[in-house]
Amino acid sequence: MKVLFVVPPLAGHINPTVAVAAELAARGHRVAWTGPAEVLPRLLPAGAELLPSGDRADSAGYGSLHAHWRDLRGVAALRFLWEEALVPLAHAMLPGVEAAVGTYGPDVLVVDQQALAGAVIAQRRGLPWVTSATTTAEFTRPFAGFPRVGEWVAQKIAGLLADCGAPGGWDPRFSDRLVLVFSTLELVGADEPYPGRYAFVGPALSPRPSDGSDFPWQRLDPARRRVLVSLGTLNREAGGRFYAQTLRAAERLADRLQLILAAPADVVGEVPDHVLLLEHVPQLRLLPHLDAVVSHGGHNTVCEALAHGLPLVVAPIRDDQPIVAQQVAAAGAGIRVRFGRARSDELHDALAAVLDDPAHRRAARRIQASFAAAGGAAAAADRLEKLI
Repeated sequence: MKVLFVVPPLAGHINPTVAVAAELAARGHRVAWTGPAEVLPRLLPAGAELLPSGDRADSAGYGSLHAHWRDLRGVAALRFLWEEALVPLAHAMLPGVEAAVGTYGPDVLVVDQQALAGAVIAQRRGLPWVTSATTTAEFTRPFAGFPRVGEWVAQKIAGLLADCGAPGGWDPRFSDRLVLVFSTLELVGADEPYPGRYAFVGPALSPRPSDGSDFPWQRLDPARRRVLVSLGTLNREAGGRFYAQTLRAAERLADRLQLILAAPADVVGEVPDHVLLLEHVPQLRLLPHLDAVVSHGGHNTVCEALAHGLPLVVAPIRDDQPIVAQQVAAAGAGIRVRFGRARSDELHDALAAVLDDPAHRRAARRIQASFAAAGGAAAAADRLEKLI
């Protein structure tokens, strides 16, 4: 079987495909990716087959989009996501994806929810395609209380299909053959049963290109509880106030708490000697050494923490993050706090709760067990094999 993964230039959307691809390759299948070559090579394993699509013509590249997007909230962020990111990305990727399909000859396309060009080309070519759902917000009726927002998104999708010459009446975010959801119902929750084509396989984890050999492992303090603070790749520069309040909160727990901050030093400033401040951390290798995680609610980080049975303090910023944060809180696996207006006392209480209240850890371990039972990359590969 030849599988082509169609992905946007976002680490959290690419990482699960790497794990699924490794499982498929181990079973003798051939795998390749298509997406912006500006971003993908540093996120894919060495030797990965990449067929470029969607690279921007301007010199600023996708980094300029991130710089504009990170300061937006609410509806403004949603409008920017669709008008300045997803729809233009779909148009930019269409020629490259079509060329990749013609060159590679895949049996099936695995298309990320935000790489809409993949679904359009699959439909145009009559090829089977599968949704790679790297965030679960769209499975929770996110616009139920805001019908006009939902209608606006539907109009954007309809306009994209019309502009691409594709027939209307279908949604390129959701395959009618198979939707791979990298979570479980224990975290997502369910008001009603999902169709059988929705496969909740749990997180698909695999080693990252960075092995963590330069991480100061010897500085992890065995006498303190260890907590990672990460706002993800795209939000870190906007976290100055949040980092400061978190450090103040941790001061009151300094006799038993060690923070590991994954953040830019020029945004955080000086930190106490027992706090580890690093631009990047080998997150998957680090998680087994931790007691809790403070996160912005990015789906990848949340699921990776819960896959290790770690409770969370979640401070959502925009997009799907409030929904993911609510899932964590509703499951009892952590506490949701404010990002923009978080106070040190609120963060202190949340940190103390996830570290000291065993109920949060029990809930995190219950979700961890559901992830393990779901099967991850192996379960995703099983479903893909049955498709062809």
